[in-house]
Amino acid sequence: MAGVSVALAALVFSLSCLGSGTGATVGGPDGDTIFLSVNVSRVLKVVSERFLSVAIDASLLAEEKFMYLLSSQKLRTLAKALTPGFLRFGGTKQDFMVFSPHTRSNAALRPDDASLQSIVMHQSNLSAKGVCNALVLPNFLEERLKKEWAEQEVLLQKEEIQGHYSKVRFSEHAVDLLYSFANCSGFDLIFGLNALLRTKNNSWDSRNAETLLNYCESQNYSMSWELGNEPNSFEKKADVRVDGYQLGQDFLHLRNILKNSKLYHTTGLYGPDVSQPKNHRKDLLQGFLETAAKAIDACTWHHYYVNGREASMEDFLSPKVLDTLTTKITKVLQTVTLASPGKKVWLGETSSAYGGGATGLSDTFVAGFMWLDKLGLAAKLGIDVVVRQVLIGSGTYHMVDANLDPLPDYWLSILYKRLVGPEVLDADGLTNSGVPGRKLRVYLHCTNKKSPNVRKGAVTLFALNLSKKKMEIIMPSRLNRSSVEAFVLEAGKTTGSRPLTSRYFVLCALLLCFFFFFFFFF
Repeated sequence: MAGVSVALAALVFSLSCLGSGTGATVGGPDGDTIFLSVNVSRVLKVVSERFLSVAIDASLLAEEKFMYLLSSQKLRTLAKALTPGFLRFGGTKQDFMVFSPHTRSNAALRPDDASLQSIVMHQSNLSAKGVCNALVLPNFLEERLKKEWAEQEVLLQKEEIQGHYSKVRFSEHAVDLLYSFANCSGFDLIFGLNALLRTKNNSWDSRNAETLLNYCESQNYSMSWELGNEPNSFEKKADVRVDGYQLGQDFLHLRNILKNSKLYHTTGLYGPDVSQPKNHRKDLLQGFLETAAKAIDACTWHHYYVNGREASMEDFLSPKVLDTLTTKITKVLQTVTLASPGKKVWLGETSSAYGGGATGLSDTFVAGFMWLDKLGLAAKLGIDVVVRQVLIGSGTYHMVDANLDPLPDYWLSILYKRLVGPEVLDADGLTNSGVPGRKLRVYLHCTNKKSPNVRKGAVTLFALNLSKKKMEIIMPSRLNRSSVEAFVLEAGKTTGSRPLTSRYFVLCALLLCFFFFFFFFF
């Protein structure tokens, strides 16, 4: 590459903000040494431009009034920064949702809520006309709904623990609010249909879904679809058992319905949204693909590292825990390749810990280690899209807090979107013995070509230091001759004794804190 103008933008995730003098360094004299090995002569993988996508949990529909939060100007502004991407509306609650036109609940209204009455009367026109700034949720109502949503989350968590889920009815107005949010924010909406509506012979009863599809088509809502959430757990949640063959038949039925639609005959259909592969889940996935691989545009599965009720901070920083993702991805890719070679594979729902997340961890600085490593590893192994659970919804793994303020993983996602392009390159951090280090993990992509002032040939390096020691990264000689420009985010202050549980970031000009953005020029 001699004589070629190349820029390297490096993003390094480290523990340097522990307050103990530990962390990561580049070219520094102390601690363990990692030698960066890079190959920019060929592209390993190319993922979707919507690789980093997000979800809104269907629990937001527990009471239809909470869908008004999607009219928050603050939330829409935050969401826009995460585009392009898919917006998945689904989760456990989707298989208990029933579309009930003309039954809109205005439980959030009070007699003096004239401004909300205006939203109710004109929301459908908003979507039809695309006038995204015409109607804004009044501040007083937003504050009230945020407070009531915090109370609702407690009830939803109890429902999750008990495993008894109540049925939810939603009107066309809820659909309008959801579509308006997706459309005005710039997302491509994926709506999860209820697969637990069954006939006497245990096939999917599509009548309610067809009513919803007809309404969406009448409004010209461009969107894609899923059917069911984690069908491997239907028996546990609803005493309904569906095997891979029957689930495949259900998807073939839905695909035929979509083919007969003027608007949706070429729309996306994704599934089966099974949990991570083991035992009967793998059999369900295999049986589904053998039956209905041709019906779907991408095969979706879900992944969480740990149980949120048992997780510790050590789990979030454990190379052994993070390495389990490689095994899971490899198994799914093998299953899909055997049944349907070339079929794209998505992480259709994913975060740090299942069960709603780990309290005090999943919404803090330390969760970024799992999130960044998952993004790097998934792309390197060939996962086309990763859907983050959740932008807003119940649990503690959300990207915005109860006040709709961004949390650490939101800012991490913004940086990833700005710097990391879809082309995956080969990079490893090698120890003195020449084997990849597990505590300092590196990933390399072409830089996002849509980033401002990107030079031709630019690449982005991002890395995580899971060690409490300083890690010295020895760059290739061509990079050592380069000048460096750094933009840094570090953990904000916390009142406790564990800096990694901070829920804030600070943008700083200090070198080697949480993130590094290096620009190397020959």
